[in-house]
Amino acid sequence: QVQLVESGGGLVQAGDSLRLSCVASGRAFRYYAMGWFRQAPGKEREFVAGITWSGGSSSYADSVKGRFAISRENAKNTVYLQMNSLKPEDTAVYYCATVGGSLNKVSIPAYWGQGTQVTVSS
Repeated sequence: QVQLVESGGGLVQAGDSLRLSCVASGRAFRYYAMGWFRQAPGKEREFVAGITWSGGSSSYADSVKGRFAISRENAKNTVYLQMNSLKPEDTAVYYCATVGGSLNKVSIPAYWGQGTQVTVSS
């Protein structure tokens, strides 16, 4: 069983930066590929970024490519999402989750965090 807890969200202005963190329980964290997803009110949850267990490869949604960066620090059981040049359309609840080999879809079974709210004002 993997437990994930996100933090780092908040209210920022367009152009600002945030770094989200996701801490995982258990020693098995480093063996999971991890990803970030987001969901805005009334919209489907969408993939944002994913990273392999080693951190050697990553994948990004086109909408965030060049602005966001995913990374992980396995010794701290933590995955990060650095978000730069934030736009109002980035406003959503951000979730971390275990992902499969494609990095852009959740693993089976999937483990999800509780989410952290990111709000970007114009």
